[in-house]
Amino acid sequence: MRLQKATRCALFAVLELAGQPDRQLSATDIAERYGISSNHLAKVLRDLGRAGLVESVRGAGGGYRFAGNARRLTLFDVIALFEDVDAARPMGREPGDHTENGQALRLVLQEIDDIARATLRSITIDTMLKTTQWRRDRAARAETVR
Repeated sequence: MRLQKATRCALFAVLELAGQPDRQLSATDIAERYGISSNHLAKVLRDLGRAGLVESVRGAGGGYRFAGNARRLTLFDVIALFEDVDAARPMGREPGDHTENGQALRLVLQEIDDIARATLRSITIDTMLKTTQWRRDRAARAETVR
């Protein structure tokens, strides 16, 4: 699955902010960490703010903070803000679709899309943060063994 740039920026921002709920981070802080445009990220953060997932804090020391519920918010919820992931969307006609093999291929591809959507709906931001922490701990253990 390939995500649009704005969607990836949104996921990075949500994960970064949810992972540090006691801190406010600027768009520049997040953009520098992920090597993305701070101007583009600022637009994405505005969209996340309209969706109620982040809050903007103005003034000296201001920035953004996570406003959602990391245990309930899923990857799908964030992705759906920036991409058309509607399951009911019909696929365009492709050469060979009129054949039995073409129809079977369409069914398989639709099933793959359905599985991807179900997986994204089942993974919360909290789960992603725990996965990141698990990988960080595992890397630290491996480093101490060397």
